[in-house]
Amino acid sequence: MSNRDAYEQKLRAKLDELQAEVDKLKARAQSVEADARIDREEEIDRLEARREEMRKKLEELRHSSDDAWDDIKAGAERAWDSLSDAIERARSRFK
Repeated sequence: MSNRDAYEQKLRAKLDELQAEVDKLKARAQSVEADARIDREEEIDRLEARREEMRKKLEELRHSSDDAWDDIKAGAERAWDSLSDAIERARSRFK
């Protein structure tokens, strides 16, 4: 397996973990008052939009040429860092 394939598999696994975390946050959002639920659902919508951006970056990685792969990988890593930070912030607010 090439480094590229291993990296793609790693990102796919992270996206699966992220989806599980978003699902947990959705469940928590259902257990709060209506006003708070709206805020949390909006936060979840933003997280899901970022997750979709990350999925698109992964697809770009899969279909990129070897020359472009390093640049796209760097962009994917920045997107992942941003998404991870957003999940942590949401997790702390949802406690």
